[in-house]
Amino acid sequence: MSHDAVTSEAVPSAQTIELPTLPALVVGKVSHTRRTPLKHAFTNRQYQWLVDVDDLPRHGWPLRAVTRIEARDHLDEGRLGGGIRGDVERFLAHRGVTLAPEDRVVMLANARVLGHVFDPLTVFWCLAPDGSLRACIFEVHNTYGERHAYLLDVDAAGRARTDKAFYVSPFNDTSGEYSISLRLVPKRVTVTVGLEREGQRVLTATTTGVPRPATNATVARTAARHLLMTWRVSAAIRVHGIWLWARRLPIQPRRPHSQENVR
Repeated sequence: MSHDAVTSEAVPSAQTIELPTLPALVVGKVSHTRRTPLKHAFTNRQYQWLVDVDDLPRHGWPLRAVTRIEARDHLDEGRLGGGIRGDVERFLAHRGVTLAPEDRVVMLANARVLGHVFDPLTVFWCLAPDGSLRACIFEVHNTYGERHAYLLDVDAAGRARTDKAFYVSPFNDTSGEYSISLRLVPKRVTVTVGLEREGQRVLTATTTGVPRPATNATVARTAARHLLMTWRVSAAIRVHGIWLWARRLPIQPRRPHSQENVR
């Protein structure tokens, strides 16, 4: 199913989400398993931020150097005002979904670390005051500086499917379908994305972790244990890409991607 086909009537309200204390650091790991045509798997330790976009982290120096979450790194870059929330509201409105002023927008993302950020996947949960899910947005980034956002039709169990429409890896074209599973509860955040093509699972990526309130002490300790985390994410992607290329995994051609898909 294409993300463009999802309307406000299609977005479920049966799922009710109980949130941990925000802002939080979700400390855990990311794993990636490629099944075909070449088998390759890895697991890395990581942390992400879980935040209300209306109440972003505001740490002083020096923690500010590892806690900045900025509109320019997401969706339409805050181009028309209103920050990240403004971009979310416009993205949803263009697809037939109205976000009420009292609704919350909770985001799972990376913060800038010493000025650098790379966010392979950002998730936005848009919640009514009672915790019911209004909408869910998947924002995917690639290493070419492009991004694409999907409006997901999430069922009550946190599952969704959507056609792949964005070139992420140089070893996969835009064919196939994503099978997605989301879990957001006070003690665990897990996002699993599987790429399926012609009934076959091509790869699976999972990020999972435990939310911890983002106190100064927790931020300092976590940033020290995961030194230069976003820099390492960028480096690891390139290292694994070189490994696959060296084993002659075919590179798929890429076309420039329209940023209209994040507006």
